[in-house]
Amino acid sequence: MDAKLWTDMFLPGLPLVDKILRAVIVYFFLVAGLKLAGRRELAQLNAFDLVVLLTIANTVQNAIIGNDNSVTGGLVGATTLLMVNYLVVRFAYEYKRKHRHIADSGAVLVENGRVRQESLKKQLISPDELREAANRQGYGSLWELERAVLNPDGSFAFTKKKDRAQDQAYQEILSRIDRLAEQVSGKRPSEELPGKSQQG
Repeated sequence: MDAKLWTDMFLPGLPLVDKILRAVIVYFFLVAGLKLAGRRELAQLNAFDLVVLLTIANTVQNAIIGNDNSVTGGLVGATTLLMVNYLVVRFAYEYKRKHRHIADSGAVLVENGRVRQESLKKQLISPDELREAANRQGYGSLWELERAVLNPDGSFAFTKKKDRAQDQAYQEILSRIDRLAEQVSGKRPSEELPGKSQQG
């Protein structure tokens, strides 16, 4: 290989500071854009969302690397994205840990076994998309759900309805424990053991 080929392969066409700043700017732009687009973009991708994300990836590629086609330039851009993402995730973790009492609890999509249509509409999630998400977690239908929540990170949390038979058995066990507790508390203290003389 001649010297020019090695130079084109490994020598960045742009200053490293320029490449790092480009990657940081694009990263925060995409994060803000996905946040503004809503949790739906993170939760359930349909064909239209996939096309948009793929197009965005191709569009911002040149914004990150510019006219630089070198291996070093690509590695610098990728490393910058990974490092920025690590720092952001770390900061978000520490913030949530310290402010757990004010953390976003998520959007409730199913409450007490009933689908909240207004919440689905607000999150731009159709009942079919919710059903598909439930199916992926082992639920046959939405009728099996007691509660469904779309978390801030775009994941779903489902709670299954209690089986009536199991619930009745549980209540029966609790009532028996209550009766036993009443019987134990109603007994008189045991008499003094024989063999011990009372003090005069």
